Amino acid sequence: MTASKDLTGQRMIVIGAGSATGRRLAQVASAAGAELVLAGPDPRTLEATAGGLAGDSHLVRLDITDERSIAELAAQVGRFDHLVSLAAVPANGPLATLDMADVQRAVAAKVTGPLFLAKHLAGQAAEGGSFTFFSGVAAWRPSPERTVMATTNGALAFLVQALAVEIAPLRVNAVSPGIVDSGAWDGLGSAKEDFLAGVAQRNPARRVGTSDDLVDAVLFAVANPYVTGTVLHVDGGARLV
Repeated sequence: MTASKDLTGQRMIVIGAGSATGRRLAQVASAAGAELVLAGPDPRTLEATAGGLAGDSHLVRLDITDERSIAELAAQVGRFDHLVSLAAVPANGPLATLDMADVQRAVAAKVTGPLFLAKHLAGQAAEGGSFTFFSGVAAWRPSPERTVMATTNGALAFLVQALAVEIAPLRVNAVSPGIVDSGAWDGLGSAKEDFLAGVAQRNPARRVGTSDDLVDAVLFAVANPYVTGTVLHVDGGARLV
């Protein structure tokens, strides 16, 4: 169950609104009274998200790896209160197989993309506004074939601190998920249940996460006026073991 927040009269940009967690965030924020700007690379998934909202929404096609696309987003949305980016373009695999273009897109989605979002949109944020980005537990618990993921998520954590100083008093935070049953692991098929059970057994919280756990963290970061430059770890304690 998600926390109850009143977002009446506020405008929230959700980048990656076509993902399972982005869609859930949009639904909860819309039900709380927010006007939504749904952004992402695939208009079809954005339309699917918009169809399930209680209130108004506006769709914008965005390639977060392209500064021109980010500038166009800024031109279209105008004034807003909060921006949340769940964008990620993974480049996983053994070092020997990594492709430069794939790595550059992964860095753009998690690091340079957020940097240029702040460049083009910070001046349009209302007083009390915020930026919230998504990092990930891989930065604190790296594993083989996830070197790019660990690096980009770690870089984003430091970018959040730098931006919190650079664009103050706008607040800048990150949410860092652990293993979340949001549909991302469905490709494991019949092995999914055993995989998630193993994760739960190892985690201090003794469970895996849900999209609602992440949405709660985002809403906390959005609503609390004294939280900035912070990474909220929503990983069941996975980084500790």
